[in-house]
Amino acid sequence: MAFVPAPGYQPAYNPPLPYVAPVMGGLRPGMAICVQGLVLPHADRFQVNLASGPEDEADLALHLNPRFGAEGQVVLNSRSGGQWGPEQRRDLQALVPGTLFEIIVTVTPQDYRILVNSRPLDDFPHRLPPERVAAVTVDGDLELHSVTVLGAGDMPQTIPYQGNLPVMEQPPTLHPPVPFIATIPGGLIPKKTIVVKGFIPPDAERFHINLRAGPGGDVLLHLNPRPGEGLVVRNSLVGGTWGAEELDLPHNPLQRGRYFDVSIRCGNRRFKVFAEGQPLCDFAHRLPPGPHADTLEVDGDVVLSYVHF
Repeated sequence: MAFVPAPGYQPAYNPPLPYVAPVMGGLRPGMAICVQGLVLPHADRFQVNLASGPEDEADLALHLNPRFGAEGQVVLNSRSGGQWGPEQRRDLQALVPGTLFEIIVTVTPQDYRILVNSRPLDDFPHRLPPERVAAVTVDGDLELHSVTVLGAGDMPQTIPYQGNLPVMEQPPTLHPPVPFIATIPGGLIPKKTIVVKGFIPPDAERFHINLRAGPGGDVLLHLNPRPGEGLVVRNSLVGGTWGAEELDLPHNPLQRGRYFDVSIRCGNRRFKVFAEGQPLCDFAHRLPPGPHADTLEVDGDVVLSYVHF
């Protein structure tokens, strides 16, 4: 059961450095880039680039360059035709050697809005059209855990899509508060995917991701990680009655003190759940004749990075 990302959602997990991710069709407002990793304990610097191509000499729409040691700043810049523009410098804030980090860059019509560990770092105005961005590149003194390009924007119809999966056209909801409740436009129809990404605090006991048939309705999938017990419980609540719990897993990456990435895809007979792009479990539909999930709920001991569908 290999995980195939839906168009508009391009993840990579634990890639080697230097890393280059293609951006099909360029960037457009509503899209976002998420980079997660660990700053190496004796880090000097690393960089995240939004580039016009994979080449070292490519133009850079955004060069995000944390520098540790004596400088102790994040340098933001652009490069066009081999010439660097004026720098913007900001404090490192939560970027600390030896610790985990998350950088989210959101594309707006005017600029790139940059968040580091949920806190605003800076806005960087467009000096090159974002549509020219053809690659995200990452390198330097870090352990790279994931890079994800989110959203299809108003991608031209000439751009080929993978397979026949529905496009994830909605912009991601970034850093929503918990509890989180949202309506899934059109419901979670077969082959459609939702993604929940976040952080499990070191003292977390449990949280849950529910797919409901309307607000307050039947729970078609109750995905209940319990890091305090080392379990991921799956169940349903139909007609006010809980069904039989399912517990078996091939592995459990949903652990305390870690970022997580859960993708749930609706099949004709079951929900397919993936974590970090690897199969986690299947959950057979218990409410015939099929799924009617149109409400997503997330609550408990969790910090959300984004929700995307």
